[in-house]
Amino acid sequence: MLRRRKTQIGTGGTIITPLHRRYVNQVLDSGRLSYGPFLKQFEHDFAKLHDRRFAISTNSGTSALQVAIHALKELDGWRDGDEVLVPAITFIATSNVVIQNGLRPVFVDIDPRTYHINPAEIEKHITKRTRAIMPVHLFGLSADMKAIMAIARRHNLRVVEDACETFLVSHRGRPVGSLGDVACFSTYVAHIASTGVGGMVTTNDREIAVRTRSLVNHGRDSIYLAADADRGLGGRALATVMQRRFNFVTVGYSYRLTELEGALGLAELSGIGKNIQARQKNAEYLLGGLAPYGKYLQLPWWPSYSEHAFMMFPLVGKSRKFSRDDITGWLEQWNIETRPLFPILNQPVYKKLFGNLESKYPVATAIRKNGFFIGCHTELGKTDLDYILDVFREFFRKRRLA
Repeated sequence: MLRRRKTQIGTGGTIITPLHRRYVNQVLDSGRLSYGPFLKQFEHDFAKLHDRRFAISTNSGTSALQVAIHALKELDGWRDGDEVLVPAITFIATSNVVIQNGLRPVFVDIDPRTYHINPAEIEKHITKRTRAIMPVHLFGLSADMKAIMAIARRHNLRVVEDACETFLVSHRGRPVGSLGDVACFSTYVAHIASTGVGGMVTTNDREIAVRTRSLVNHGRDSIYLAADADRGLGGRALATVMQRRFNFVTVGYSYRLTELEGALGLAELSGIGKNIQARQKNAEYLLGGLAPYGKYLQLPWWPSYSEHAFMMFPLVGKSRKFSRDDITGWLEQWNIETRPLFPILNQPVYKKLFGNLESKYPVATAIRKNGFFIGCHTELGKTDLDYILDVFREFFRKRRLA
């Protein structure tokens, strides 16, 4: 007989190892809580893992997106009201940062299997005011960057990769985040790598890196990163830093990450490969157990050009015999946390700004109505996964669908 768990199976989880504790204690013992050696090494290693020359840490993935768009707007001379193409299913931060930069998000319908921006729909939305495409690598899976980059080159558009949910996933042999002009990551709780809060901007373009670094730090001249940026300098080099360290070259933000998060991030990177492998193993187990219900649920699918890191385990109901709310309500009743698949078009604030958009995006609307996700993280063991599958089986058995 199935018994309800006392503790919830969440959509995300983070394992704190002895290495995390050791690095954090080293920071506390040093007394250095602002930008220091751990954060500097975290940025260096992050850039190297993603095959980029530069990585700039921020205090969230949203902040990373905000400054990346801001930097491109300043460097390329975009005007208020210019357009950025974004997918019609994503976390709201993707489109919010476009609006906050005085630009206009133009939504593009999605692929019904990957839930990513559909390349076949992109060119329909390109106008004289389009300046960038912003693909989102949802749930640990890469968008179709080969097709997206080809479109961007044809129309001379920038590409900003929103990789907040995807780390170290290979897209045709190259890591996600190394394909566009700039990429943005999140290290928020429950993400593939977690520092509690945090984000990262990566790029190969020095101008973008310098401008982004400045924007993160109040608009300060990027020659001055931290209180000891002048340490060991002398002569002309010291004089240059002293002259420029309190110069502010643009209107920036206070989006800096602390040394404590840098320590956590460095520890996370040391085990990121095993983390992703554990997620993939959990996903394989869930896929096998849910396969008999493929008639009623669309299970995760990924194309041959991409790996899947399974930040989450997305599912879409495809039967009229039950609703999304029926199955998520059942799972929540049995202490299995669920989340909807990032609806944005029907959000009250967007209805005020843009009117009723859903009729223009039939695929995104269908996914919004029927999609949800559950956890697939490293804290889940076989007992947890078996419990999840048992709860699904009971749901279908009670409806005589098993």
